Amino acid sequence: MRVNGETAKPAQHISVGDEVRYRVNGFDRLLTITRVLTKRVGAPIARTAYIDSSPPRPSPLDSPAAVIRDRGAGRPTKKERRQLDALMGGGRHQDDRH
Repeated sequence: MRVNGETAKPAQHISVGDEVRYRVNGFDRLLTITRVLTKRVGAPIARTAYIDSSPPRPSPLDSPAAVIRDRGAGRPTKKERRQLDALMGGGRHQDDRH
Protein backbone atom coordinates (compact mmCIF):
# COMPACT_ATOMS: atom_id res chain seq x y z
CA MET A 1 0.00 0.00 0.00
CA ARG A 2 1.29 3.46 -0.90
CA VAL A 3 0.11 6.89 0.21
CA ASN A 4 1.18 9.72 -2.11
CA GLY A 5 3.75 7.44 -3.76
CA GLU A 6 5.46 6.37 -0.53
CA THR A 7 5.08 3.05 1.25
CA ALA A 8 2.51 3.38 4.04
CA LYS A 9 3.16 2.21 7.57
CA PRO A 10 0.47 0.74 9.83
CA ALA A 11 -1.87 3.36 11.32
CA GLN A 12 -0.47 6.10 9.07
CA HIS A 13 -2.64 9.21 9.10
CA ILE A 14 -4.18 10.37 5.86
CA SER A 15 -5.73 13.69 4.94
CA VAL A 16 -8.02 15.09 2.26
CA GLY A 17 -6.35 15.01 -1.16
CA ASP A 18 -4.05 12.07 -0.42
CA GLU A 19 -3.78 9.36 -3.08
CA VAL A 20 -3.87 5.80 -1.80
CA ARG A 21 -2.68 3.02 -4.12
CA TYR A 22 -2.98 -0.67 -3.28
CA ARG A 23 -3.25 -4.01 -5.04
CA VAL A 24 -6.23 -6.38 -4.81
CA ASN A 25 -6.35 -9.72 -6.64
CA GLY A 26 -3.54 -8.62 -8.95
CA PHE A 27 -5.18 -5.31 -9.91
CA ASP A 28 -4.10 -1.83 -8.79
CA ARG A 29 -6.63 0.43 -7.08
CA LEU A 30 -6.15 4.19 -6.86
CA LEU A 31 -8.26 6.18 -4.41
CA THR A 32 -8.25 9.94 -3.79
CA ILE A 33 -9.42 10.87 -0.30
CA THR A 34 -12.21 13.48 -0.31
CA ARG A 35 -13.20 13.33 3.35
CA VAL A 36 -11.65 11.88 6.52
CA LEU A 37 -13.99 9.82 8.68
CA THR A 38 -13.45 9.92 12.45
CA LYS A 39 -15.21 6.66 13.29
CA ARG A 40 -16.06 3.35 11.69
CA VAL A 41 -18.98 3.45 9.28
CA GLY A 42 -20.70 1.12 6.87
CA ALA A 43 -19.53 0.54 3.31
CA PRO A 44 -22.13 2.81 1.62
CA ILE A 45 -21.05 5.78 3.75
CA ALA A 46 -17.35 4.93 3.43
CA ARG A 47 -17.64 5.01 -0.39
CA THR A 48 -18.57 8.70 -0.18
CA ALA A 49 -15.21 9.49 1.45
CA TYR A 50 -13.07 8.76 -1.63
CA ILE A 51 -13.00 8.94 -5.41
CA ASP A 52 -12.02 5.71 -7.14
CA SER A 53 -9.64 6.59 -10.01
CA SER A 54 -8.60 2.99 -10.66
CA PRO A 55 -7.99 1.93 -14.25
CA PRO A 56 -10.69 -0.41 -15.55
CA ARG A 57 -10.06 -4.11 -15.10
CA PRO A 58 -9.41 -6.05 -18.29
CA SER A 59 -12.22 -8.22 -19.57
CA PRO A 60 -11.91 -11.93 -18.80
CA LEU A 61 -12.25 -12.49 -22.54
CA ASP A 62 -8.94 -10.65 -23.10
CA SER A 63 -6.96 -13.23 -21.13
CA PRO A 64 -5.58 -16.27 -22.95
CA ALA A 65 -7.66 -19.41 -22.90
CA ALA A 66 -6.64 -22.21 -20.56
CA VAL A 67 -5.02 -25.18 -22.23
CA ILE A 68 -6.68 -28.43 -21.23
CA ARG A 69 -5.14 -31.83 -21.88
CA ASP A 70 -6.93 -35.14 -21.57
CA ARG A 71 -6.13 -36.99 -18.38
CA GLY A 72 -3.62 -39.74 -19.05
CA ALA A 73 -2.46 -38.19 -22.33
CA GLY A 74 1.10 -38.16 -21.05
CA ARG A 75 3.80 -35.62 -21.68
CA PRO A 76 3.28 -33.42 -24.75
CA THR A 77 5.54 -34.08 -27.72
CA LYS A 78 8.08 -31.54 -28.87
CA LYS A 79 5.72 -30.46 -31.67
CA GLU A 80 2.81 -30.07 -29.22
CA ARG A 81 5.00 -28.05 -26.83
CA ARG A 82 5.95 -25.68 -29.64
CA GLN A 83 2.29 -25.27 -30.58
CA LEU A 84 1.39 -24.57 -26.95
CA ASP A 85 4.20 -22.00 -26.67
CA ALA A 86 2.99 -20.27 -29.83
CA LEU A 87 -0.60 -20.29 -28.56
CA MET A 88 0.39 -18.80 -25.20
CA GLY A 89 2.40 -16.05 -26.90
CA GLY A 90 5.73 -17.31 -25.66
CA GLY A 91 8.25 -19.54 -27.25
CA ARG A 92 11.39 -18.83 -29.19
CA HIS A 93 11.81 -17.45 -32.67
CA GLN A 94 14.04 -18.95 -35.33
CA ASP A 95 16.66 -16.21 -34.72
CA ASP A 96 16.91 -17.03 -30.99
CA ARG A 97 18.53 -20.45 -31.42
CA HIS A 98 22.03 -20.98 -30.05
